[in-house]
Amino acid sequence: MTPGARVAAAIEILDMIGDGLPAEQVLTRWGRNNRFAGSKDRAAIRDYVFDVMRIKRSAAWLGRAGTGRGLMIGLLRAQGVDPSSLFTGEGHAPAPLMDYEEAAAAGEMPEQERWNLPDWLVKRFTAQLGEKAAETASVLESRAPVTLRINSLKTNTSEALQMLEEAGISVLQNPLSPTALTVTEGARRIRNSQAYTDGFVELQDASSQAVVDALPQSSKVLDYCAGGGGKSLAIAARGANAVFAHDIDPARMRDLPLRAARAGADITQLAGSDLEKFGPYDIVLVDAPCSGSGSWRRAPEAKWRLTPEEQSITLERQDDILDQASALVSAKGVLAYATCSILPEENRARVDAFVARHPEWECKWDRTFDVTADGDGFYTAHLTKRS
Repeated sequence: MTPGARVAAAIEILDMIGDGLPAEQVLTRWGRNNRFAGSKDRAAIRDYVFDVMRIKRSAAWLGRAGTGRGLMIGLLRAQGVDPSSLFTGEGHAPAPLMDYEEAAAAGEMPEQERWNLPDWLVKRFTAQLGEKAAETASVLESRAPVTLRINSLKTNTSEALQMLEEAGISVLQNPLSPTALTVTEGARRIRNSQAYTDGFVELQDASSQAVVDALPQSSKVLDYCAGGGGKSLAIAARGANAVFAHDIDPARMRDLPLRAARAGADITQLAGSDLEKFGPYDIVLVDAPCSGSGSWRRAPEAKWRLTPEEQSITLERQDDILDQASALVSAKGVLAYATCSILPEENRARVDAFVARHPEWECKWDRTFDVTADGDGFYTAHLTKRS
């Protein structure tokens, strides 16, 4: 595909997303229907789509329209590329720019467009993040780092670095966790590398790794909202004697047995009816469903689809999950709460609300991870029963 044809494909996909279809679904469908597109073409188109989603409001302003065409014109301008060089009408490239598209919008971009958030989230950010609000919104416009976790069950840092180097993958030690490596070159080679396919490294955000690092060493751990099982695998790599994984939707854990076998980890998946049977647990980790605001660089579509009503339901769900999980913790155990959210209403506010409902519990430690070049935004807190 020519560069112009890639832009045309991105426009087509963005228009379908604008009609309400999920981005991943549209990208998958487009790939199946356009087999001629090579892996590099699909990767470039995907990058265009997600780059637009991160800055959709400012791209629409720069491109003078919220259509797929306008958004791509705006994205190219934001990236310092002259749109007319790709909008040529030649071959499969988009039609040349029309008169009103030739010139960028006049004047300074309005503040509400620069935030690249829905208006209601701008208000939440401002109210809850204070001086960090604008900077955080700005960081969320960039691409997230690609981060690996060294699997201590199979290898060490020096061996992992050598394997990655031989595969043409360059990395740097990430400051958030001793097992975290930030990929600086060759990210698209990871999934086919021996280091990954043989379970020596896993893809996992550094802040997520740091959440696991902060857990006390323990023999019996339950990952209560396990999802795909990334934290379960990291917990097993730290040497816990027994690691259990549970999710209210078991389908989310369907790949965990294969991942655990590859990593050399022993993880027992539990249905809800089995939780009490195998409990109590020294640590119950609750990586609660949340807005995902700390990881919107990876899933920017989520910030445009989230509504105030859905956010209210999320807060209630977090409270319910904490209540349920607390009953599974041993007398001297730890209830560890975590979210990949940067909004205090989902974080310390939920911990304080839990303690208010359950005064026999207390929180003596918590930590907030800002969205940075090193990792996603995260929050974690450790709750224990009062003596």
